[in-house]
Amino acid sequence: MQLGALVPFTDTGGDPSLVRDFAQSLEALGYDFLEAPDHVLGANPATIAGDEPRGTIAVDMFHDPFVLLGYLAAVTTKLTFSTGVLIVAQRQTALVAKQAACLDVLSGGRFRLGIGVGWNPVEFTGLNENFHNRGRRSEEQAQVMQALWAQPYVTFKGKYHTIGDAGINPRPASGRIPLWYGGHHEHTLPRIAKWGDGWMPNAYPPDQTALDIFAELRRLTEQAGRDPAAIGIEVWTSCGQGAEADWRREAAFWKQAGVSHICLTTTFNRRHHTRIAGKTVADHLAALKRYRDAIADIL
Repeated sequence: MQLGALVPFTDTGGDPSLVRDFAQSLEALGYDFLEAPDHVLGANPATIAGDEPRGTIAVDMFHDPFVLLGYLAAVTTKLTFSTGVLIVAQRQTALVAKQAACLDVLSGGRFRLGIGVGWNPVEFTGLNENFHNRGRRSEEQAQVMQALWAQPYVTFKGKYHTIGDAGINPRPASGRIPLWYGGHHEHTLPRIAKWGDGWMPNAYPPDQTALDIFAELRRLTEQAGRDPAAIGIEVWTSCGQGAEADWRREAAFWKQAGVSHICLTTTFNRRHHTRIAGKTVADHLAALKRYRDAIADIL
């Protein structure tokens, strides 16, 4: 299994020296990847309905993931990168394909593209995209991006996209960028089975519910004529509760379940995840070191 971590922007902010030092420290600790979240717009908390603060300007700071990861690729050597996840349906597809290809080339192939359909209508309105057909559009987006990465010139006519014998340059050296899906909607698994290289769920604790849904993904992948063993699974974990023995049991469970990537988040505090108590960079790095030390021999 590979081990990564999510940038703790909500606690630390995004000062350039801070994110550089965080990435370099992560690499020095032996982590395999760094994951960057994504939101373009946040609603004014004074005018939104309800009590849910996620996505508001008041609490969430997000660097653009392509800019952030391009910067971090230049100051690291081995660390790989992922978006976790890029809200692809609120962006122009060919532009995302181009940005992802440039990042892949400039990082030396150290990038995988995690995508999702989003949940915040405010962003879609501000970016002049349709919130209500975002899932259906994302299916076509995957096909368009994969064609642009693989072929020098693409002719494509779909419901949402038209490309007339045009292409991007540069393209990834391998002709592909690993495309991973986030989310837990009923349509997510069939999309992964057809077009994805992996799944990034965070809703399932280490129990039979996770085993059942992983089995369903493998069944659908096989049904789509693809090899289930080629589909990666990244789960999120947290270390805000429990101790080393608990973390080891969970990591061993995920490895036995066929998980390929574990992403440690020190700030996520939803569902079965618990954030750490501290909020400084030193607090986060200490937690990351303690967690990796505890499970290193299981990876």
